[in-house]
Amino acid sequence: MSDRTHALVEKYRVKPGKTVKLKDFDPRDKSGLGDEDLTKAETAELARDIDALQDRLYAEGARSLLVILQGTDTAGKDGTIRGVFNETGPIGVSVTAFRAPTEAELAHDYLWRAHLAAPKRGMIGIFNRSHYEDVLVGKVRELATKKAIEQRYEQINAFERMLTDNGTVILKFMLHISKDEQKERLQERLDDPKKHWKFNPGDLEDRKRWDDFQEAYEIMLNRCSTDWAPWYVIPADRKWVRNAIIARIVKATLEDMDPKYPKQSWDPKDFTVD
Repeated sequence: MSDRTHALVEKYRVKPGKTVKLKDFDPRDKSGLGDEDLTKAETAELARDIDALQDRLYAEGARSLLVILQGTDTAGKDGTIRGVFNETGPIGVSVTAFRAPTEAELAHDYLWRAHLAAPKRGMIGIFNRSHYEDVLVGKVRELATKKAIEQRYEQINAFERMLTDNGTVILKFMLHISKDEQKERLQERLDDPKKHWKFNPGDLEDRKRWDDFQEAYEIMLNRCSTDWAPWYVIPADRKWVRNAIIARIVKATLEDMDPKYPKQSWDPKDFTVD
């Protein structure tokens, strides 16, 4: 890991056991990064590097990487997937968008659908929202009892520990945007006919409970950032900053995993293609 990437990791990682407040993280922070155009070019190169590392991970077939993207409405989860993983071959990547649970999902425990979507060996799995909805939306909208919500933090930690013990490396990114930036993005969805499909009137109801959601995110970060599955609070008001930081962390994580192409039991010199 380069010194530059290490500095970003240390700056944005929520250290286990340390209480954090979102107000201490500037959603417009761009320190540690250079010129916008240069950074965008570097991010494109990082995306190609991630593709090459993913090819090795897929060929190795022994471990997996799970990337969790969580954030308020308009935080940029879809944009992150396009910006960071746009070069990555589709064979070795799975993307799961977690929406309101279906009837079948509600018939199981709340972690069932997350476990069902967890990446198999050799894959990069991306969760667009995740099981954390059950301590965010579930808490703010009171979809479960206070006792049930309280139990879920340790249940989630245990679930993620089980995944990591079985070969899945987990990265969790909270895309941190300001209330003003969210207002601009929601208005853009109303103004642009091509973006009407993205607008959900329910988002305005959640916006009225901004402070409640911010508190729920803080509890989530403080209770569920662990040594085996850390949270990162990513400044997301600037899309190019968001993508650059996440791409650097993903690449560094894959490099640390250091997947290897499997060795073959045969010698290619023994064969001829006619």
